Parts: sequence; C-alpha cells; structure tokens
Amino acid sequence: MRTWNFGIIGAGMVADFHARSIQHISNAHVAGICGAGSGRAEALARQYNCRVYPDYHAMLRSPEIDMVTIATPSGMHMEPAVEAALQGKHVLCEKPLDISLERIDTMIAAHAKAGTRLGGIFNYRFTGTVHLLKDAVEKGRFGTITFASIDVPWWRSAEYYQHKWRGTLALDGGGAMMNQTIHMVDLLQYLMGPIDSLHAYTATLGHHIEAEDTATAILRFKNKALGSVYGSTASFPGQLRRITITGTKGTVILEDNSVKVWQFAEETGEDAQIRTQYATTDGGGGASNPSAIPFELHAKNIAAFIAAVETGKPFEIDGKEARKAVEIVLAMYTSAKENRSFQFT
Repeated sequence: MRTWNFGIIGAGMVADFHARSIQHISNAHVAGICGAGSGRAEALARQYNCRVYPDYHAMLRSPEIDMVTIATPSGMHMEPAVEAALQGKHVLCEKPLDISLERIDTMIAAHAKAGTRLGGIFNYRFTGTVHLLKDAVEKGRFGTITFASIDVPWWRSAEYYQHKWRGTLALDGGGAMMNQTIHMVDLLQYLMGPIDSLHAYTATLGHHIEAEDTATAILRFKNKALGSVYGSTASFPGQLRRITITGTKGTVILEDNSVKVWQFAEETGEDAQIRTQYATTDGGGGASNPSAIPFELHAKNIAAFIAAVETGKPFEIDGKEARKAVEIVLAMYTSAKENRSFQFT
C-alpha cells in the first residue's frame, strides 16, 4: 500500500489538527511543514519529526511531497492552491476554500487544468449522526420538509481576536459566519439542497473587530421549505451547535454529534437504537475553545480525500461542493449590507 507524503502549509492551531490527523492515517505521513517565520513551523516539525520548508514555494517544488493541506488564514488559500496545481500536487484546503468566489473559481480552474484534485475540509460531515440524518432525508422520512435551521451560539474571548488576521475582512473574509458557522452552513445545504432566497442581518456586538460577531438569516429553500441561520462568537459561555429538520412526518434535532430528537410518524426498528446510541455528546467541542475540537473527524475527511485520489472516484467535498457554503455566507453579507433579500440564480 502506498504511503502519501503530505506537506502542511501553515503552522498555527489548525495545522496541528492536520498533522495529528495525517499521523492517525495508516497510509499517510507528515513529510513537511512551512510557516510564516514565527518559529511555530519548527516546533511542529520537531513534534512530528518532519522537514521544515522555508516557504510553500520550496515545499511545492519538492518531489518528496505528494499532497498538501492548506491551513493558512482564509484569505491566503488561493495562491498556494494554484501553485500546487502547477506543480502537480493534490490539495486539501481548510474551510473556507477562500473568501471570494472569484478566488475559489481560480483554484478550481487551476486544478481542473492540471488534472490534480482540489478538496475542502468540512469535517462535521463525517459524523455518524449526520450520515443517519442524510439517509433519513434521502428516504423521504420527513414527509414534506417544512423547516430547517442551524444555530451556533459560540463564544470567543477578546484574546482569541488578538491574532491580527482573525475577524478581519482581508484575511478572515468575515467573522462568526465565515469562520465558525460556515461548517453548519455547509451541513444545511448538504442536507436540504440549494437555497432559493435569504434575508440576513449582521452585527458586531461583543467584540472590537472589523467583521461581524453575530449574524442571522431567514431562508427559503428550492424545495419550498423555510429555514433560519444563527451564528455568533458573542454568546457566553458558548453552547452546543444545533441543527433542526422538521416536516409533516418527522423531526430530528442534533446538538453537536448527539441526537436530542429523532421522531418519525413511521418508526423503523433502528430508530430506538439511534436515540440510545447517540443520546450523549461525544465531544464535538469548539463552543468556547477552538482547540477543544477533536482531530478524528479531520482524519476521516483527509482519509476520504486520499481514497478518492487512489480510486479515481469523485470526492464528496470537491472544490465545487466546498464553494457552496462560501456562496451562501457571501450572500448573507450582501443581504445584510444592502438591507435586501438575496435571490440565488
């Protein structure tokens, strides 16, 4: 079995998640890390016994590197992703893929031209409860779905925003919605399908940052269901993220990775087992401490990407799929800024 040598571009907290995840995968190896000169890359390289590259240009020219993960600030994803394509390297990029659709489309086009793979990291998709919920939706168990919502009432301290790029429009691309809630935005569109229109509001109420720390929107999906989005980093002390889907024949509510409600008009033999097995939260984390998020879901995300490359099969979260959540978040920003409903084409 081939071992895939990974380079990690970036040396912050998320880069450590990537390194731990890769180390956890039997056919993957952390071969190199590059940072921005802070010394963190050297520390991670010692921890994972790998090479430090002076910059991503040198890393991408190295024949030792097969794939790279990108864990830089969000607004700095495009440049290494495009160069990686030119060097024939596959790329798995942390969410969001980038902060504008134009930059994302450039990434997608570069890899399509090179014949390399571009994938996104939306690790929440790899929970057992999400797989079960997706299956219930696809089997029509909800009857006519009438409403779906996501809630991310999280907390981030003032110290969290001391990192110069966090909460900025140039490098973070936004605040609580683009950085934190985007995971759940991805799940919402993954489960419910495309959105027809939305009307959003954003505000900066609890932090001294350029971007929003609180945002909300009302939605209408293409399937005619209604919905809502709420995300914040100004909700002390931070509560579990939640997704609700309800319809004429069923309701499901998930909090982090646990089942709070799993009720259908037509029960199956598995329903009681699901309610029991997933009754308690298994450590989804992140409500108040971003470093508390477990790495195992990242590992599943990365392993699925490797499998897609090896088999030639489509990757579930390819560039076009990872783009969708960013498009929704940017539509929310446009709606809030212009105080109007946003209509998707």
